[in-house]
This record gives sequence, C-alpha cells and structure tokens, in this order.
Amino acid sequence: MPLAQWLKRAQSLPGTPGACVLRADASEYLQLARDAAASGARLLSLWAADESAYAAYLTDGGVLVAQLQNLRAPTGGAPLPGLAELFPVAARLERALFDLSGLRSSDPDERPWLWHGAWRRDWSPLGDAPEPEAAHGSPATGGAQYPFVRVEGEGVHEIAVGPVHAGIIEPGHFRFSVVGEKVLRLEEHLGYVHKGIERRFGQLALLEGHRLAARVSGDSAVAFSWAYAQALEGMSGVAVPARALSLRALMLELERIANHLGDLGALGNDAGFAFGLSQFLRLKEHVLRATEAAFGQRYLLDALVPGGIARDLTLAGEEALALEMRRLTHELPRLRIIYDEHAGLRDRFEGAGVLSPQLARRLGVLGLAARASGQALDLRADLPWPPYDELAPRKCVRAEGDVASRVALRFDELAESCRLVSALLERLPSGAHRAELAAPAAGALGIGLIEGWRGPALIALHAGQEGRIARCHPHDPSWQNWPALEHAIIGNIVPDFPLINKSFNLSYSGVDL
Repeated sequence: MPLAQWLKRAQSLPGTPGACVLRADASEYLQLARDAAASGARLLSLWAADESAYAAYLTDGGVLVAQLQNLRAPTGGAPLPGLAELFPVAARLERALFDLSGLRSSDPDERPWLWHGAWRRDWSPLGDAPEPEAAHGSPATGGAQYPFVRVEGEGVHEIAVGPVHAGIIEPGHFRFSVVGEKVLRLEEHLGYVHKGIERRFGQLALLEGHRLAARVSGDSAVAFSWAYAQALEGMSGVAVPARALSLRALMLELERIANHLGDLGALGNDAGFAFGLSQFLRLKEHVLRATEAAFGQRYLLDALVPGGIARDLTLAGEEALALEMRRLTHELPRLRIIYDEHAGLRDRFEGAGVLSPQLARRLGVLGLAARASGQALDLRADLPWPPYDELAPRKCVRAEGDVASRVALRFDELAESCRLVSALLERLPSGAHRAELAAPAAGALGIGLIEGWRGPALIALHAGQEGRIARCHPHDPSWQNWPALEHAIIGNIVPDFPLINKSFNLSYSGVDL
C-alpha cells in the first residue's frame, strides 16, 4: 500500500508539524514498516508505553507514528514484529526496548544492549511492577560477558578499547578485529552508565520535564529542550510568542556554532595540527562568552522553558551576539583556507573513514553525518517550524563521505548559522518572551522534533494524571549514526580511529537511557 494511504488513516498529533499516529494490529504494523521502507522513509525511534509499542517514521510530510496496541511484557504471548531487516537501526532499538520495557521483538539478536547486570534480568525498569528489593544483578552476568561477534582467520586478532578511556569522554567499548593495523571489523557496545533518564521522566511533572530533556545529551541541550517544549505546547494548545520562537532559533544556532567550532579544533588536533585546536577553541570561547552575556548561561541547559524562554534578550546581549557574528564571519574563511591548504591535514582527512551515500541511505543515517554523505536531510528546510519557515535555511550537503567531507560540511554550516543568527537579530520581533500554559489532559501524546547540530532530536511525550509525565521517550540521532561508524572504519588503520570517530562526534549519553 502506498504510504499516502496509511497517512489518510492516521490521526493528527500535536507538537511537530505533520505528526500523526496510526493504530495498527501486528500485521498492519509490519506492513506499514515495509511500505515506509519502500517509500524512502526513515525509522526514527521505537518505544513502549501503556501496553503499546510505538514506531516513529520520518516521512516527506512529517512524523508518522505506528502504535501496536495490547502488548504485555515480556511478550504477551507473541513477540513484537522485528523491523531490523527493513531498518538496520531497529536491531539495537529493539534490544534496548526489551532491556527497559520487557518487550521482545522477533529479530534474532537477543543480546542485551542497555543491560549490564545493573538490575535483575527478569525485571524491567519501565515496567509496571515496582523495583524488587533484590533488583540488582551480578555485573559478571552483564557487560563483562557480552558476546561480541568474532572474526576468524589467520593473523586476525582483537583489540579491546574501553569502556573506560584515557580522556574524560563517557564510557563505551570498542572491539576491533584487525590484521596488522588494518581494521576488518568494529563492534561497539554502549550504555554503561545507564542514567535511568526514561524512568526519571516518569517521576516528574509535565511542566518540569524540559530540564531533564536538556540533559539527555548536554551538547544538544537546546535541541532536546525545544523538542520537549514543542510536544508539551502542542498538547496544551498554547500560542508561543513570536519573539520567544525567534530567540529559541537563535539559541539553537549558537549551540550549532559552538559545537562545530569545538569539533574543527579537535579534528585539527587529532591530525597533529595544534594550531587549529588553539584557534578554534579561542573562537568557541568568544561564542560562549557572548552566549552568556545574552542569555545568562554559557551552555543553555535551562534557558528554554515551556511557553518560551527563561530570560529575554537585552540590547546589550544583541550587541554582543552581533559583534561575535562579525568576528566569525571575518575569521572563519581565513582558517578554512589554512585547513584546505595544509598538506598534512589533507593527507589525514581525505579518503579516511568513508561512508558512501548508498550505505548512509541503507543505514538510515541522520543529521550532519548524513549530509556529508550525500543525503540532503535538514528539518529546518524540509519540515520548517517557526521561525525557520520564514528564514529559508540553506542546506549544506557534501557527497564524498570521508573525514574531509565532514570537516568541509562543518565550515559550510558555520557560515550558514552565522547568517541565520544575523538575520534573526535584524528581524527580532518585539513582545513577550514567554506564555503561560497549563498541563494537558491525561492520555494525550505529543511529538517534538527539532534539527539539532548533530541531527533530529525527538521527544515522544505521554501525559499522565494530575499534570505528571506518564512516559517520555527521548531519541538522539546517534542511535542511527553509531552503526555507520562501524562501517566507516573498515579498511582504515587503528591509529586513524580517533580522527574518524571525532569526525562523526556521536553522543554516548544520548543512547544511554
């Protein structure tokens, strides 16, 4: 059935433009997935709530949520239809779904993903049953015995990296199968912290959840808190002031700029070019100081609130941001020439960590990594929400799919974000910066979807009784992009992994729920 026919049966959802839900039985759930894959839609996320499983698809017109009802943990007598053959990202999403909710899919890979022996295997953190007194399992039965896929052959050996690393990054285990220094296979295992984010959401009021959403992945605080607010505001029916929406977009672009500047410096450093690190960290520091002058925070973890923003922008804040955009617009082209013409950087960047457009499409890669591999996907242009519907953001796309392509894309997006910030400052509406809103009725479902610097940040928000959160599911695009890194490293040498890994710069925290 064409996807358009499914969309006709769906009911609109509040929140992100074009969001809708379709209630299906098991056969319809699977057939919808097949038709979505055939139409070129991408699987965004999977989650469970109220004895239902939900699959969210990104289509040309918005987000289509398929709801499979009347499921009971652990399986309710029948497994959840597996989607991994259609959407590779579903394999890990389904394993995490079982770890958290006790719903098993029919896909063959039943290895734990988020479970590392931190709780009893027969208990689900998001299930209805209270936590048993002896909930904690033995770590020896968890991550320590994770069955990595083995590569057999003469001269093949394994290199285990992590989960504890030499730097300050979050934990993650990387198992390399190599011959000499050439990588034959990489398999990742993440989720070692298990912060309990999804369980914690269920203990909060709807009007408080934005603060936790901002901390799902701290470098995407604006994207996630805006997605949360978008879902909540849609369910509440509140009209967010135009000034607040423009200031949110300003924050989102500042978050993008700061992250791209930090990445470009780190990529130069990983290639042995310390000058690049010092220059880009200098520029990032200026941006963070201007952000603090404008909004009271260097990192905008609490700046965006339901109904608007926490603190209005003053004239002095506008001037600080305008000055910083002029500085960046002047300095970035000069630094780009240095990066482009430096023979050592070109040697390390070009041809390293290639992710072909065909493979990026098959894996459903999102965000920056997708655009660097020929996928023209940017929700600011594809599904624009206010004020992006009036800003006409320019899509930045590269086709080579290597480290050099991901570096070039960051330069392109920095220039475009500087343009957008300047445009927002020039046309900033007057008026209120926040509107009051009431908690929505119990049982409502809202979807928030915001294109952050790494890719689309999704929030699925279920309203509970008395203004509480019944369920909140956050989804970081790193779920889609971590498997792409496993492919991009194949055929490269082990010492190039830090550089290739940094060129993707995926979130550990965002997939550790």
